[in-house]
Amino acid sequence: MNLKEAYKQKAEAELELARARLVEFKAKAKSYTADTRLKYEIHVDELEHGIESAKARLKELEESGEDVWEKVKEGVENALEALRKVIRNIADRFKE
Repeated sequence: MNLKEAYKQKAEAELELARARLVEFKAKAKSYTADTRLKYEIHVDELEHGIESAKARLKELEESGEDVWEKVKEGVENALEALRKVIRNIADRFKE
């Protein structure tokens, strides 16, 4: 397995964890009152958009050639870091 493929698998695993957290957050939102649920769902929507952005970056990585994938990797890293921040923000705001 080459370095690009190993990185892609690592990024896909992190994206899968973000999807799992999204499902968890959506289920948890159902237990809140209407006002709190609305605030929570705004953050959940932000996470959904972040996941879509990371998926798009990962697709760019998959389609990139061996000679430029390192440059595309930065975009993937930025998208994954944004996901991590959103997840931490949701967890902190609503104290799991």
